[in-house]
Amino acid sequence: MKFSELDLPANILKALKKMGYEEMTPIQEATYPVIFAGQDLCALAETGSGKTAACAIPLIQKVDPALNAIQGLVLVPTRELCMQYMAEIEKIASTTAVIPYAVYGGFDKKIQIAKLKQEEVHILVATPGRLIDLLYDGILSFAQVKCAILDEADELLKVGFLEDIEFIMSCILHEHQTLLFSATMPDDIKKLAHDCLRNPKHISLITERTAPESIEHYFAYSHPKQKHTELIRYLAGEEVDQVLIFCNARHKVDTLFRSIRKDLKDIDYMHAGLIQDKRSSIIRKFRSGKLRYLIASDVAGKGLDFSHVSHVINWDFPRDGEQYTHRTGRTGRMGRKGKAFTFVSKHDLPSFRKLIRSRKITPCWIGKDPLCENNTPQDRRTQKRKSSFRPCPAEGRKKTE
Repeated sequence: MKFSELDLPANILKALKKMGYEEMTPIQEATYPVIFAGQDLCALAETGSGKTAACAIPLIQKVDPALNAIQGLVLVPTRELCMQYMAEIEKIASTTAVIPYAVYGGFDKKIQIAKLKQEEVHILVATPGRLIDLLYDGILSFAQVKCAILDEADELLKVGFLEDIEFIMSCILHEHQTLLFSATMPDDIKKLAHDCLRNPKHISLITERTAPESIEHYFAYSHPKQKHTELIRYLAGEEVDQVLIFCNARHKVDTLFRSIRKDLKDIDYMHAGLIQDKRSSIIRKFRSGKLRYLIASDVAGKGLDFSHVSHVINWDFPRDGEQYTHRTGRTGRMGRKGKAFTFVSKHDLPSFRKLIRSRKITPCWIGKDPLCENNTPQDRRTQKRKSSFRPCPAEGRKKTE
């Protein structure tokens, strides 16, 4: 279905066309009738499915620009996602008089307070911690809020925001619409939905916890000392647009950046230890294409939506299936193809087996397949003496069924 088939104002259609939005994604098609009807919604959908626009377009339509008050509230788990959501709303609302604003930690609160006091704000995008600070300061009024959105609700709860969310929602005393989006639906999310939503419509765009078909999954069985060489060799043989490289800790991000920057041009790194201005600058550079490679920790990478990530590299093996899904979900978005490349050590093999079973992944090994029972003792002795990485043509990449 096309956006032009919806009963949208001409100015919003103009903005969407300028953004290149023509065909609706499945999540947009499924949720628009519910959101436009004013019904509460609990939606299970992956990141990168188009849910930001699914919320933003009807939210902008609900706003009365003549009313100088916050009419839409969006809660997200991280500063980066907050800025990203804000940027998307700004683009869609660029042809309207609707004014969005974002508040989050790591930025001067006095500037945010001055903005909220002196200028109109119709849609407020926020992280829970900073929003509660402003509520305690008596800066905000939710008296005119028509719609509240909880995006990436599972991530909100993972970082301990449950009580904060419950408090924030309790501050909206009048009847309003609430939309909840989550990539998973554990018991605490179900409880949150039960407490905060009224007779919601439940929509699931995830039938099974399987890896998206748009992503090819490659693995390399490697000794830690060989990973640097193997990564450079792998990337040299690939046609890459942009690459996200994930590490399990910020000190590993720092170490990898120092060791690899001489081999890869247009590279930078990002983790929660950087000041907000630096992180924002790096995100802008990567989004604009000035950076080709970005090394990131999971905290810094949560919720980031980049259009042209062709490859995701798991330098460190993900801690669980959810982390693997969130990382690799940065590529293969909106109908594009993507590749995930993950290093596997002997220590990681039990976790690897669990991953491919739970996500129904057919792995493609580059080099030695450690699960292959056909390896003879001579093969194993030979492979021990060689690098575990052997760049190979498509027919040489082994799939483990």
